[in-house]
Amino acid sequence: MSSLQKSEPAGGSTETRRRTAPWAWMLVALGAHTGWGAYPVFVRYLQTVSHLPSMSLLTTGYLFVLPVLAVVVLPRVHKRFFRLRILWLFAAIVVVRGITNLLAARYTLAIYVQLITLMTPFVVAMLSATFLHEPIPPYTGRAIMLSSVGALLMMSGNVGKAGVHLALTPADWIGIALASISTFSLAVYMIIVRRTVLDDVPAQAVLFVQVVTLLGMSALLSFLLREDWSRWRAIGSTDWLVFGAYSLGVLLGANTSQIKALQHLGAPLVSSLLAWRLVSALFVAALLLGERLTSPWQGIGALMVAVTITWYLWRQRDEQVRELKQTMQG
Repeated sequence: MSSLQKSEPAGGSTETRRRTAPWAWMLVALGAHTGWGAYPVFVRYLQTVSHLPSMSLLTTGYLFVLPVLAVVVLPRVHKRFFRLRILWLFAAIVVVRGITNLLAARYTLAIYVQLITLMTPFVVAMLSATFLHEPIPPYTGRAIMLSSVGALLMMSGNVGKAGVHLALTPADWIGIALASISTFSLAVYMIIVRRTVLDDVPAQAVLFVQVVTLLGMSALLSFLLREDWSRWRAIGSTDWLVFGAYSLGVLLGANTSQIKALQHLGAPLVSSLLAWRLVSALFVAALLLGERLTSPWQGIGALMVAVTITWYLWRQRDEQVRELKQTMQG
């Protein structure tokens, strides 16, 4: 459900900016990326180890978050924003993103899900060029090539004279396909947000609508699929701790931290830290699921992806800053 978007500051944010050092908001942004990096690990654990039904997991996760948002966020957002059709269009896109992202982690490794999510900036660039006729950002081709090589190495079983052998099962391919749909949906969402600027709708309103829509849709799907909710009575304390990290830590905490970081640092700077999610996913997956890189080639691949995406996003950030300065001088 994560998206990096611009939002109008909340009341008193100018004073907060004066009091809080930029490095502190960088730590907040890193915290948000850490949470979203761990997200596929948590949902994979809850689906494959705790054996919780997928739609019930999505429903319950947002059911815990909704009351907090209703008390903290809803009173601060003008009700007129909720009548905008574009806001509900965004919410529909996020439903596709949220459901496919959760299901992807059921079928393939959490690391692979996060790896594909990191390709979102490239999908945004290509879609913008194809449908909006925008120029492709500099170095996009090189970054895609290097990231693709790194991704292949991460998914490789071994590398030898015969080339790269992918260690993927049929279930992995299903998960990768779902993760690809999820990433495409997120890219479309980000393009629409950037092009329309949401009619100045604050990010808090977007978050609230997304939560309500995902909660309602997942509950409906759970009912239609006749999921067995009795499994929730059988899970243990560790399962509930992981669920708490997923619902309160990521769906609420990482979302809120991301919004605050965006307000104080801006989308380009927050987005430039995106590769940290892969580091988070690797660490938490090894700790919680025992899923880890097993060869030096996979480590090299992970490093290639992280470095390439960080370099690419920092280059785009510098380009945006340069264009802004030229506009102001003109």
